[in-house]
Amino acid sequence: MVSQLPHPPHTPQAGHRPARPAGAVVSQLPHRPTHPKQATGRLARPEPWSASYTAPTHIKGLGLDSRQQSSYPLTMQPTPIYQPANLNPAYQLRFSWTGFPARGTRFPANVSLDEMDELTAAWESEGIRVLEHRWTAEQIQATLSVVPQVSPIFLAARVKGRLQHAMRKRGQPVAFARNFSVRSLGDATREAVENYVRRQVERADLVDPAYREQLRRCMWHDRAVDLSKPSNSSSALYWYNLHVVLISCERYRMGAKETAQTVRDTCRAVAAKHEYGISTLSVMPDHLHIAMRGNLAHSPEQIALRLQNNTAWKLGQVKFWEHNYYAGTFGEYTMHAVRS
Repeated sequence: MVSQLPHPPHTPQAGHRPARPAGAVVSQLPHRPTHPKQATGRLARPEPWSASYTAPTHIKGLGLDSRQQSSYPLTMQPTPIYQPANLNPAYQLRFSWTGFPARGTRFPANVSLDEMDELTAAWESEGIRVLEHRWTAEQIQATLSVVPQVSPIFLAARVKGRLQHAMRKRGQPVAFARNFSVRSLGDATREAVENYVRRQVERADLVDPAYREQLRRCMWHDRAVDLSKPSNSSSALYWYNLHVVLISCERYRMGAKETAQTVRDTCRAVAAKHEYGISTLSVMPDHLHIAMRGNLAHSPEQIALRLQNNTAWKLGQVKFWEHNYYAGTFGEYTMHAVRS
């Protein structure tokens, strides 16, 4: 048998893409090494949750948007740097829920302690904690604290569904009207939070006026995004306002204006794709503040992951952020106003 000499090296002409053999898989270079340091500090004390809590299994997706399809469809996608298992978040996520009976009906006048204990235990297992509640024949109100894996849609469905089940169980089934509401709450009002984020650059202790001006140019404020207005669905009104804070890895200082601009523009692109509404954004030397409206189907953690992973990818698929985030709700009313 005549052996065959290897082909001489081929230099493609300009504009010519060499053919890929059928079935070949394009290998991917390893990612840049990341620093093994993990974030240990918290930005704020979260709600005290049971150690046995497990995140709801309905949550899917790690937040990395799919890249544009290349000419080689078998090319592997990058592994997200930030994933639920390696995050150490701080959060303060609170909502009010108000439901009304269908026209011509009334709720049972009260709920027994045993029934309420059963309800609160079921909600707790799903990441929803009852802080206060008020039950009358005309309406049911509750203030709730949730973990970052819970979205407003999931919250509304679980609260309404378990209440309906409890009333059917006692033999007094009542349908809910299609006008219940879910409101995000916080210790500060919407106006206070937006002003806080907007004034970050002016209040920062910066020596270089040129650097201050550079950060000022990277700020984003969209007057078209009115966080005082609700998001309408077919059956409810939702107010879902979040204050998100990301910290650069080891407090890395974003000195180059291109870095800060990439962070700002990527956050805006993520918001446009996933129907978030960014009201105000401030890129600081070593952290990022965003006041925004979330997508009702996305949990705070899903939103944070999308922001972290997409900005990290745009900056070279490097560990740009610490493995933590802060997410806090806010709205037109404070917790104090609701409780009083």
